[in-house]
Amino acid sequence: MTIYDCFNGDADGICALIQLRLANPKDSVLITGIKRDIKLLAKLQAKAGDEITVLDVSMAKNIEPLQRVLAQGAEVFYADHHQAGDIPDVANLQAHINTSPNICTALIINAHLKGAYKDWAIVAAFGDNITAVADQMCAKAGFSAQQAEQLRQLGICMNYNGYGAGLEDLFYDPAELYRIGVQYKSPFDFIANEPEVFATLVQGYEQDMAKAMAADVLRDSPAVAMMLLPDEKWARRVSGVVGNELANQYPDRAHAILTDRPDGTYQVSIRAPKNNLTGADDIAASFGGGGRKGAAGIDLLKADEMDVLFDKLYEAYA
Repeated sequence: MTIYDCFNGDADGICALIQLRLANPKDSVLITGIKRDIKLLAKLQAKAGDEITVLDVSMAKNIEPLQRVLAQGAEVFYADHHQAGDIPDVANLQAHINTSPNICTALIINAHLKGAYKDWAIVAAFGDNITAVADQMCAKAGFSAQQAEQLRQLGICMNYNGYGAGLEDLFYDPAELYRIGVQYKSPFDFIANEPEVFATLVQGYEQDMAKAMAADVLRDSPAVAMMLLPDEKWARRVSGVVGNELANQYPDRAHAILTDRPDGTYQVSIRAPKNNLTGADDIAASFGGGGRKGAAGIDLLKADEMDVLFDKLYEAYA
């Protein structure tokens, strides 16, 4: 029997798996990658009796390999908050799917484990920019402002680490970051005992964000803003988190962060207004992308589709 843990390479995927493996340690094969590397089930061959855990990747984007491993007799535990499509109704699939805008996979796992490692779920909620939920959980836990800020920083920076065109753009391979994190029952212990890792992520984030906030604005209106980042490592790393930061600063405005690709096309991160967390996934899907209601992405947008994207965002949020 082989145990596979398939998880998104952002804060949510990592923190979801940390919780599960703290509660139920297993020697597993780790399958992950950059944040946009979501077709994880296609990377494995399963047999009857194998155990597969899948965290924070769209079931709709993995449905064919999921059906294959289920037919091969593997036992699958699947938790996610992205578009799911039709969930297979079979005995060897345990699905925990919740696409509400104020939920993330680590919060789904937190509920599943009855709050056993809630601090890691708070980190993930901050990372996915579900700040109101994370703040409420910090208050309920009695954390000081300084403690809440530590969890916020860690969540944002773990999430930031997942963005890039390939693993070479990242400071840490998500599998490595998971292996470091799972040693600690509390993220506070992680911060205290891994100062080099924490400092590397925070400093990288701050430096990249400073460059991003000075980037070119292509379109600007009260309802929608569109920004262009260059084809450079720092820009690819910050492409998602700058959208989160802008969404926090301008909660009534939608944002599209375009990053140049070498072939003249763009990679796009979309953020719905914080005060209207709907529709981002549908807009992204219309260009071949995907995501969730409040935040989504497009892997390849053609130059002549830029105006079309802006118009769709404007129609949705003006």
